[in-house]
Amino acid sequence: MSKKSSKAEITELDLTDVDHRVGKPVGGGQLWEPCSSSDIRRWVMAMDYANPLHWDQEFARESKFGGIVAPQSIAVGLDFGHGAQPACVGYIPGSHLIFGGEEWWFYGVPVRPGDKLFQERRFHDYKVTDTKFAGPTMFSRGDTTHTNQHGALVARERSTAIRYLASEAEKRGMYENQLGEVKRWTPTELNEVEKVRHDWILSNREGASPHFEEVNVGDKLPRRVIGPHSIASFTTEYRAFLFNIWGTFHWTAPPGIEDPWINQDPGWVEGFAFDEEGARIDPRKRDGLYVGPSRGHIDADKASEVGMARAYGYGATMGAWCTDYLAYWAGHDGLVRHSKADFRLPAFEGDVTYFDGEIVDKQTESALGVPLVQVKLRLTNQDGGTLVVCTAEIELPF
Repeated sequence: MSKKSSKAEITELDLTDVDHRVGKPVGGGQLWEPCSSSDIRRWVMAMDYANPLHWDQEFARESKFGGIVAPQSIAVGLDFGHGAQPACVGYIPGSHLIFGGEEWWFYGVPVRPGDKLFQERRFHDYKVTDTKFAGPTMFSRGDTTHTNQHGALVARERSTAIRYLASEAEKRGMYENQLGEVKRWTPTELNEVEKVRHDWILSNREGASPHFEEVNVGDKLPRRVIGPHSIASFTTEYRAFLFNIWGTFHWTAPPGIEDPWINQDPGWVEGFAFDEEGARIDPRKRDGLYVGPSRGHIDADKASEVGMARAYGYGATMGAWCTDYLAYWAGHDGLVRHSKADFRLPAFEGDVTYFDGEIVDKQTESALGVPLVQVKLRLTNQDGGTLVVCTAEIELPF
């Protein structure tokens, strides 16, 4: 089938370029430069994460860390392709992609200014399911291992990509049928949202860690809110992923792999593909907000072409929100050890996102050899729609 095939000619997922890649290492982008303090500040600004440990030099110097340190969520910000590179493998004509979820394991190695992360990637597996959203839909998973310049293991990620036929999603118009107009917020409503946001910022600004013996099953974590989401906020988020900035990365390939998946065409529909050769002269040609698969995030017309109805946020951002929320509660002496987040609904333009967490279990002795509390976290919009369901294990001091 020609790569020039139109959306109307494609009626089923063509997985002939996918099967032979299962279980194999894949390539992708690698950032040229180490992480800087400005990169960290840009990241927490975009995530609306006001923890002063990550942006306020005077506060950070007085902390146990002795200076600005990155949040645990920075691992995806220093990766290529929003962390989904090893889950988006193989040419599927007429396809598009949204995020399905993320699972993270963290190893207690902080990222500081001057550190550089390196990634090893592998395409894990996939399955095809029939969905209301787009009919035949592929859920594919990929693994990324993040190490620093000393070879220390920082984090592991398993990302889930949802790949589907854009024309089928556009035809079905699931979100077009469900969504009304972009919400117009009254001043009173905005004041209420801002109060929840401000109260959460003050809930643990000093970074105090709850002790393991002091918390109980059933305890609620402070409520958080982000939004209302807008074109401006989506653009700010996009630019905080450093690979989206012109000239920040180079291509890498796993050694010894025939036909490694590095920067090949995944089969995006017309108007959503990069021009890799042209971008060597004009970098806008691989800047996803101008040209490429991210255009729908800030352009309602383009969003409708891939079944998303209006401008919408990023899955990797929602995953980072979860990590930040949990880490803020855990404080300077706590650590998010593991989290698994399933993405159910996008953060659409005009909506807000609420965070509600609850302790559901305590493990005095865990497989990691440290005391852990398990937290269930749910992200919802102002209408009660569920965006994310997350389960996490968090280490707390005794």
